[in-house]
Amino acid sequence: MERALSAPGKLFVSGEYAVLWGGVSRVAAVAPRTAAFVRRRNDSRVHICLEEGTLQGLTTPRGVKWEREVPAGFSFVARTLDEALRAHGRASVGFDVAVAPGALGPGGHKLGIGGSASATVLAAEAARFVLEEKFDVLKLALVAHTLGQGGKGSGGDVAASFAGGLARYRRYDVTALADAANTGRFNAALAESPPVDLWRMPVPRVAMLYAFTGESASTKLLIAQVEARLAEAGRAAFVERSDALGHAIEDGLGGGDFRAFSDAVKAQHALLLELGPLETEGMRRVLALAASYGCAGKLSGAGGGDGCILFAPDAQARDALRQGLESRGFLTLTLDVEQGVRGEAQADARLRGWVDSLV
Repeated sequence: MERALSAPGKLFVSGEYAVLWGGVSRVAAVAPRTAAFVRRRNDSRVHICLEEGTLQGLTTPRGVKWEREVPAGFSFVARTLDEALRAHGRASVGFDVAVAPGALGPGGHKLGIGGSASATVLAAEAARFVLEEKFDVLKLALVAHTLGQGGKGSGGDVAASFAGGLARYRRYDVTALADAANTGRFNAALAESPPVDLWRMPVPRVAMLYAFTGESASTKLLIAQVEARLAEAGRAAFVERSDALGHAIEDGLGGGDFRAFSDAVKAQHALLLELGPLETEGMRRVLALAASYGCAGKLSGAGGGDGCILFAPDAQARDALRQGLESRGFLTLTLDVEQGVRGEAQADARLRGWVDSLV
């Protein structure tokens, strides 16, 4: 019993900090996709196969009994498999999961499009498949990813990777589910808990582009720094302004007045900069170039590095901007919204090879 899978990355269109404090975000599922491969075993062993090596353990109703301390690079997949076995709640056969590395930019820097979230969603769906379970993959992935980040993060990247498309998302509180995972009622709690506030939006009618600045950023560290600076009242005021701009951006994504849409995008970027020094010199260059081509953009995600999501009135303007950016040394990705996690007809040959080599 085996299955090939893939899941998209994500980019925040709006609301990346507001969603942490009860506001609404808009998030797009984008390529490149991450591949995974899972195969059921005849014994109780579990293997996680990544580019950096293999981690082994044994299945138990309380999670995987890992043979050694879980290395940092394996943490999200390992945490997810633990939570899946807790949701299963009884003895089970083992399985082997191989996950491809996330997309990297020049110098081996992460592109900032949600690699850990994609890996988490893939691990959750892989485990659900081999365990023949019916638990809510999105909720389980949200629990695993939040715990893997020490409680930080909104889960918007997980929601986008799971659901695909362009979505409106509000942060899901996983506290009760995390508590239930330690009591033996995790599966029931997943079924009984409220639905995730996630709404699919129409496909954008503006052309989109991503420009990587050449620097990676630590989302967890940036969130901690911002939250240390902003008290509860300040967060509430920020959310109110961000939600208003997010609504205007959502309307503009449907086409129409590109100038008004551009103004809303620029205002959202400026609002984010009120939280602290989130804009890098690379971002300033990218956004200045975008403006010179009649396009608009903003930082996407926590800031401090990674890249900018850019919007053009049509494909011709987007392609001209892309050429301008690449001629100045920036890595770019043309963006189309992707489907969420899905099965694939053929397995990645490299991932299958990793699993075939196991004993």
